[in-house]
Amino acid sequence: MNLQNELNKAEGFKNLELLAKQVVEGFIAGMHKSPFHGFSAEFAEHKIYNQGESTRHIDWKLFAKTDKLYTKRYDDETNLRCHIIIDNSSSMHYPSMTNFSIHHLNKIAFSALASASLMGILKKQRDAVGLSIYSDAYDYYAPEKGSERHHQMLLNQLSAMVTQKPVNRKTDTYTYLHQIAEKIHRRSLIFLFTDMFQAMEDPNKLFEALRHLKYNKHEVILFHVFDKEKELLFNFDNKPKRFVDVETGEFINLYADTIKHNYNDAVSAFFKEVQYNCLKYNIKYVEVDVNADFNNVLMTYMVERKKFA
Repeated sequence: MNLQNELNKAEGFKNLELLAKQVVEGFIAGMHKSPFHGFSAEFAEHKIYNQGESTRHIDWKLFAKTDKLYTKRYDDETNLRCHIIIDNSSSMHYPSMTNFSIHHLNKIAFSALASASLMGILKKQRDAVGLSIYSDAYDYYAPEKGSERHHQMLLNQLSAMVTQKPVNRKTDTYTYLHQIAEKIHRRSLIFLFTDMFQAMEDPNKLFEALRHLKYNKHEVILFHVFDKEKELLFNFDNKPKRFVDVETGEFINLYADTIKHNYNDAVSAFFKEVQYNCLKYNIKYVEVDVNADFNNVLMTYMVERKKFA
């Protein structure tokens, strides 16, 4: 199946579930020899069916061979709870795009498709997932549930988030992470997708909020989403350009080469500071380049789920 054609037919992100399914299937196919492949879609053992039990997990293929009823017992029927948090500020919609493809995504589209892929795995494992979206307001909240209706509602919200581009919306991560932390009462895996670009003067407040997310023994994974080619390496041609702050509208005119070295040093130092603080507060930090594939996100989930008990 040509995923780019599917995207075009779907007019952007209306076919998000199909795309997420393809991402997950490609990931699983590529790791079939991995020790992490045995999540709950695969059973641990058979047990004899006892009259009165649910028939949901009867292995009918085995019945056809043996004429006996057995049910499948699964490894990870854990009722895991997962909450996905997405930064929807204007900077997350960089670079500006009107058409998306599986290999051509901006930060918000990458975050949405990665989240939908995680949701697909969680659904297959019969686990509960919730969603929070914030910018300069608490845009959306849904508690952790596992129903099909809930799953479709979250997919629709993710699709709308990508296509409805906010204008000059700053990030107030500090405020809304505290609010989200107050809403998550039962121990959960928490995934945060953000580019870490903050308007606040004191960056320590952000990590105070991340620490609050770890309250009640939650596990927090920070997916630091960025366009490596442009936002880290600053690879622009040396023609005169106007660089605009999409959250404030402020701009500067310059030649890229005149500041590239200093820019690289400053951003690299910032990334290292983020990594250090995550390590300090026992938060899992994962760099996510939107120009790469989704394996880094999905493998992180598989590893963290194995550790989550």
